[in-house]
Amino acid sequence: MSWTTPADVRAQVQKWWDKGELLRPLVHEQAMEPRRLTLRGPASSELADQLDAVRAWIAALHALPRVRIEQRQFSHRVLGNSTLPEAVWVDTLDDALALIGRTRDARRFAALLQTTQAQAPDLFAPLQPWLQKRPLQALALCEEWPRLLQVLGWMLAHPRPGIYLRQVDIGGIDSKFIEAHRAVLAELLDLILPPSAIVTEATGVVQFCRRYGFADKPLRIRFRMLDPAASLLTQYAELCSLDQDIALTRQVFERLNPAVERVFITENEVNFLAFPPVPRSMVVFGAGYGFEALATAHWLHRRKIFYWGDIDTHGFAILDQLRSHFPHAQSLLMDRETLLAHPTQWVEESQPIRHDLPRLTGAERALYDQLRHGAFQDGKPGLRLEQERIGFGWVRDALSRLESG
Repeated sequence: MSWTTPADVRAQVQKWWDKGELLRPLVHEQAMEPRRLTLRGPASSELADQLDAVRAWIAALHALPRVRIEQRQFSHRVLGNSTLPEAVWVDTLDDALALIGRTRDARRFAALLQTTQAQAPDLFAPLQPWLQKRPLQALALCEEWPRLLQVLGWMLAHPRPGIYLRQVDIGGIDSKFIEAHRAVLAELLDLILPPSAIVTEATGVVQFCRRYGFADKPLRIRFRMLDPAASLLTQYAELCSLDQDIALTRQVFERLNPAVERVFITENEVNFLAFPPVPRSMVVFGAGYGFEALATAHWLHRRKIFYWGDIDTHGFAILDQLRSHFPHAQSLLMDRETLLAHPTQWVEESQPIRHDLPRLTGAERALYDQLRHGAFQDGKPGLRLEQERIGFGWVRDALSRLESG
């Protein structure tokens, strides 16, 4: 039996709530128009055959509180002239809320709106589009909302403050609160701040500070000098022969002019630490797709750059990204010969990419195409040779050939 039950009626109203439709009228203090619900009733053939069930169905609908039942008259060969529910209506917002037990939640949302108007009247109008779009999210933030308004008000008075979040001095609010709510604060700050106060290309919570003008942790670049003769610590003779694992801020790194001809970049930390000595060379611990920190070091454009990443689709994508900053960068140990020499070390790449990479060389592109189209696995993409799985003797031989060449 597919007749609409009282539970079905409530479920329809619950869907309005889940979409935020019952809270949106409160933002602009609008009344809800009467809304008709879907109603499936007995067919004509069922009226006489299931008369008791029909009567129980009608009684259950009429027992529903806060709804209006619209009847239709009909004439039946057995029942004669009679009436049957034809539609169920919810006439007011209060009725809809009461039907699904959300009256208290709606009052909390209304109180949130009143708090905004009272605590931050200048912010209410610019925040209305967000409240209209995300009323349920606002309701979930009801307890934190007054403090969020304090942060917004402070930011409006101090656009692009140039200090660390830890230095924001707002009574009852610490930096952990701001950090925990960066995502929602970003949406709200975009509405209230002037465009000149927002760096639009800085996106995501990790770039929150840059986007809104807070001081951020300085980017640090980690590297090792692979040749004692190229030591940065020449004034300390006793240290020159020791392994130099150094991390510098980007601002300091870009001002270096080390006595090296080659710069190796590798993504794996153990590979970085175990990278063997190479004359007139250094190795940089990479950062995935984040080469912007290296791009400002103009001296790198005057050095030979070698990138060593995984032999998989993402490894070639990182190489392609590196070449957007350093077109002269070469790949190292990312070739077909290396791949085929280590078949027992192949693993699966969980989410291979498939788009074209325009900055690869001909040989690199051919191998990338084979990987993304599954040439090594009967058409199934996802083959991967991680850099740390390559035999270390193979690595040494490749570096020796590079040095002799």
